[in-house]
Amino acid sequence: MPKPKPLRLVLDDALKSLGLDVPLKGYSIWRAWRKIVGDTVASNAQPMAIRNHILFVGVSHPTWMQQLQFLKGTLLEKLNRFLGEPLIKDIRFRLETIPSLPPPSEKECRWEEGKLSSETVNRIETLLDTIRDNETRRILRDLMIKGAKLEEFRRGA
Repeated sequence: MPKPKPLRLVLDDALKSLGLDVPLKGYSIWRAWRKIVGDTVASNAQPMAIRNHILFVGVSHPTWMQQLQFLKGTLLEKLNRFLGEPLIKDIRFRLETIPSLPPPSEKECRWEEGKLSSETVNRIETLLDTIRDNETRRILRDLMIKGAKLEEFRRGA
């Protein structure tokens, strides 16, 4: 009988098979954004979404958009260094209203209080149907629910 795999490897394999490993790792950028780009940039530009390895960043003013275009290469390098691998292939900037960032502890508490739509919960459950191990399914469910709540919070839902 083969030696059991550590739970971390089982989770990594499950996330990869569901295609969720890259998005989840990529979204760690949100928490560290200010640290990665600095206070000035973070006050005028914030990550909005990641799709197909492209990071979409909301920018407060056209002048900032132009400045960030010049810094795109440096930002990509910093982001991928933070992630530990080249997950972000491009950055696209768009004008957005950039709210003031609340203190981290306040923001962290607010997004976790959000409620998910039944459609989102059903989608998560459907994705988890193929996982047979109850503990793994529970851990992934918690992780996916937190990720969905955070995404809805960022969208302002």
